[in-house]
Amino acid sequence: MFDIGFSEIVVIGVVALVVIGPERLPKTARMLGVLFGRLQRYVNEVKSDISREMELDELRKLKSEVQGAARDFQQSVTSATSSVESGLRSVERELNDAGAAAPAAAAPLAEPPSAPAPAPAAPPSGDPPRQPSLPGFDPP
Repeated sequence: MFDIGFSEIVVIGVVALVVIGPERLPKTARMLGVLFGRLQRYVNEVKSDISREMELDELRKLKSEVQGAARDFQQSVTSATSSVESGLRSVERELNDAGAAAPAAAAPLAEPPSAPAPAPAAPPSGDPPRQPSLPGFDPP
């Protein structure tokens, strides 16, 4: 804080001894020490208050950033959910249309099958038989 050397302190002490006098010097020195201690405590308290306010400000900024990120995430999830729901509705409509069209197309061909279809033969390599694939769907 102050750059005071030993020689300067001795000069200040001698001047105080001459001006104040030897009877009141100890009481005055004690009073100056008490006042200096109060000043230090006050300065430390102000520093800690400023530090605390800075930390609170940083926390408020962090809170607003987290809330913004949460809002963005919620919007992206909502948009993804709506797109998935619209895709499911379109698939459902297509399946319902295909289901309604299939009985109408199959009605003229309503001949009873003469014999059940034969099961496919197992491949010679010992692999399990493959299921017939659906049109437009390629299994892995």
